[in-house]
Amino acid sequence: MEGTAVDTDVIIVGAGPTGLMLAAELRLGGARVIVTEQLTRPTGQSRGLGFTARAMEVFDQRGLLPRFGQGETLEISPMGHFGGVQFDYTTLEGAHFGARGIPQNQTEAVLEEWASQLGVDIRRGWQFLELADGFLDGDGVTVTVQTPGGVERLSAAYLVGCDGGHSNVRKAAGFDFPGTSATRAMFLADVTGCRLRPRFLGERQPNGMVMAAPLAEGVDRIIVCPNGTPARGRDEMPVTFTEVADAWQHITGEDIHGGGAEWVSYFTDASRQASEYRRGRVLLAGDAAHIHLPAGGQGLSSGVQDAANLGWKLAAVIRGGAPDGLLDTYHGERHPVGRRLLMNTRAQGMVFLGGPESDPLRELFSELIEYDDVKRHLAGIVSGLDIRYDFGDGDHPLLGRRLPRRQLIGSGGEMSTTELLHPGRGVLLDLADDTRIRQAAAGLHDRVSVTTAVPKPVDGADPLAGTAALLIRPDGHVAWAGDELDGLTKALHRWFGPDSRDGSGA
Repeated sequence: MEGTAVDTDVIIVGAGPTGLMLAAELRLGGARVIVTEQLTRPTGQSRGLGFTARAMEVFDQRGLLPRFGQGETLEISPMGHFGGVQFDYTTLEGAHFGARGIPQNQTEAVLEEWASQLGVDIRRGWQFLELADGFLDGDGVTVTVQTPGGVERLSAAYLVGCDGGHSNVRKAAGFDFPGTSATRAMFLADVTGCRLRPRFLGERQPNGMVMAAPLAEGVDRIIVCPNGTPARGRDEMPVTFTEVADAWQHITGEDIHGGGAEWVSYFTDASRQASEYRRGRVLLAGDAAHIHLPAGGQGLSSGVQDAANLGWKLAAVIRGGAPDGLLDTYHGERHPVGRRLLMNTRAQGMVFLGGPESDPLRELFSELIEYDDVKRHLAGIVSGLDIRYDFGDGDHPLLGRRLPRRQLIGSGGEMSTTELLHPGRGVLLDLADDTRIRQAAAGLHDRVSVTTAVPKPVDGADPLAGTAALLIRPDGHVAWAGDELDGLTKALHRWFGPDSRDGSGA
């Protein structure tokens, strides 16, 4: 950006869970970050009430779980559902539905505190207005923002849109956003004084579907989906509590008009995905990259995983010495995951929200879900634990997958695999106490930590049995596993750049 002062390395638009997680990941990698958020303060509203098992693991990888105020373990449930059809997630070893009862505003508060402690510059009341030309083939970006003190320009090496389903960054950068438009609207509210019977996984009635879950003393979260409710536009009149109470009574026969609401809103079943997650110096993450029917906390969780995937890669590019094409692997890995996310949430909508015409589908689905293989498949999809990135050659069962939390025994005592990932660096885990393995990463000491340990024995099949070493990326996915040194060297250079000992170092 010749002639333009660079204000920061990365500008992130949007201080929701995705933007805050990404900002913190970038700071762990050494990048300077400014987050702009048009809201002057958090709304206090909480559309989500938890996150998936995989998002929970991502937070664990950064040591964040204790910040949620429930110690090292959050309230989880082995029971979940797919499209309202309930089943037991424990058919997939180590799986569960995810963390329950965590309001999204609490998740945002945890992430904002963490990001601020890492040095992220969060600027509230700053609204993105415009993106200057040159982001496709230039060496930086310039954006115009409305601030409390007037209009300002900011410049950076990269811009990331984390500004939700109606992303202005996505529109300004010209990303295509194909998919299906909304066909129905569902009401969402936190109601008070209604004394509702819990319906955690939803309850279908002839006139529609309702869900209810207690949030606090006297406060319940409800979702109401009357059959045939048309989609609403952003410019239509806002939802009222009376409208929600009318719909609740129409479906359940229960009169809640005597209660009230802390807030009311709505969501739809619109399903869209950006054709590409990167255009030059502009990238998208979270709802800015993909929107879908909310189901099982997958929206927030997929955004957190987008951030975990992108953050270390973008920081490496900014820091210098990143391998060629590293940043492009963000689209290559996360776009297929997003496409599959849209597939599964659309399928859930058909099963869960369809009218009487969907009864045969629900009946068939209820029969199929009795099979353990079907349960395992669906549990893997919804929990996010089945994600496997295509890393090419190699047949180790963990290659491309996330490394499950395991206890290890090293010279300093017992530790977990997630503790090794707290600093946000790559990890070479030497399980064979082999000097040659450790020496392979000696020239990457500024990017890869080396640990020698043995896995604590577990009951049943052990995917680490007979494995000499693992190379783990900062996002927790296994980049290499085995004992073949040539393969390890290639994987180290592929993901973490050239060895400083070869004269071309970082």
